[in-house]
Amino acid sequence: MPHTLTLIAPPGVLDPAHVARVRAALEAIAADPGTPDWLAEREAVDIPATGNPAQLAAAARAALADAPVDAVATPREGRRKRLLIADMDSTIVTTETLDEIAAFAGLKERIAEITRRSMNGELDFRAALIERVGMLEGLGADALDAVWRDTRMMPGAAELVATMRAHGAVTCLASGGFTFFTGRVAERLGFHHHVSNVLEIEAGRLTGRVAEPIFDRNAKLATLTRLAAENSLPMEATLAVGDGANDLDMIRAAGLGVAFRAKPVVAAAAAARVDHTDLTALLFAQGYRRREFVTG
Repeated sequence: MPHTLTLIAPPGVLDPAHVARVRAALEAIAADPGTPDWLAEREAVDIPATGNPAQLAAAARAALADAPVDAVATPREGRRKRLLIADMDSTIVTTETLDEIAAFAGLKERIAEITRRSMNGELDFRAALIERVGMLEGLGADALDAVWRDTRMMPGAAELVATMRAHGAVTCLASGGFTFFTGRVAERLGFHHHVSNVLEIEAGRLTGRVAEPIFDRNAKLATLTRLAAENSLPMEATLAVGDGANDLDMIRAAGLGVAFRAKPVVAAAAAARVDHTDLTALLFAQGYRRREFVTG
């Protein structure tokens, strides 16, 4: 099957020597590499190739060795996706918002360790969420406002959402975090939809409870399939991105599923991964040229 292998690096890092090494590696596995097409000078390039996409990407990574270059292989047809489902914590924003809330209770290290294990698939997500929120019972809700003031968007997030929206895609923020944050992030970046958990607050303090139903990995997958159906889109036309184990089901189901700076279990299982670059890598992987990016 004809594919496109996209190499993506931080601006100014990708050079013809990297491309030559990858083309040689593709020739060694009979992938019939074509003429490189630069999407952004010294930043991103498409290389036509044939074969299994996982094999193409693996061959490229091996050839690149320790170079900070990502390699994503996609079918040549239908590269530009029409539905984006994105995780929030450590994907669209740079932090884990629940861990940041925990800092105000003096529990950041303890709760962050539970978060780490949950996101790496070592703990059940639902049970881990209930446990962590329970530890915050009685914390003043003003901690949420303080966390929001310090929350930063991941580099490339604004361009990703704005560019896909400008080209007709539906965009949704799907998080195991809380509506307090997803609503604000969605408004700032222009997501069409946001879905997440509701953190219960009474008399200005956290109750230590999360409202049912809890938005977990099954709910993320259900959101992907529901929005695809509502917009009459085949799954091949969808893109899902995340970093934790609760993102894996939607990443595996999407036409282009991307593990972004992901936990080891997620990076190992995802068909596509971005380890070195920012979220604009998802635009390059869809064949967008740098000059087509829309600034959010």
